[in-house]
Amino acid sequence: MSLEERIAKSRTTLFKAVFPEMTNHHNMMHGGKAMELMDEIAFMTATRFCRKGFVTAGSIVNHKKPIPAGTLIEVVGEVVKVGKTSLKVSVKIFVEEMYTDNRFEGVDAQFTLVAIDQNKKPTLVL
Repeated sequence: MSLEERIAKSRTTLFKAVFPEMTNHHNMMHGGKAMELMDEIAFMTATRFCRKGFVTAGSIVNHKKPIPAGTLIEVVGEVVKVGKTSLKVSVKIFVEEMYTDNRFEGVDAQFTLVAIDQNKKPTLVL
């Protein structure tokens, strides 16, 4: 399988409704909750890419717009760079209003994940 095919096959998405328990006193999604979902999608994307264990080594997160309660979100992960023992995974959160066609990008991030073996030591990605 080519690298491009492997990347396409490992693309991971998750849809969720933003309910009040996910929000702060401003009725906006907690930033930490968004980051938790994004880290989980990054991990699943990396795992699906090469079926190895991974740990998160770092992330850069850009909160572009607040995510209001009562919206739907789509969290999308895609491998964007393959290193020797690590991957970079782009993760974006798209926000959709429930009763309109309005959709926008709320958060984007890049996660670096390191492949690990049974002894929790770095191992080759491919």
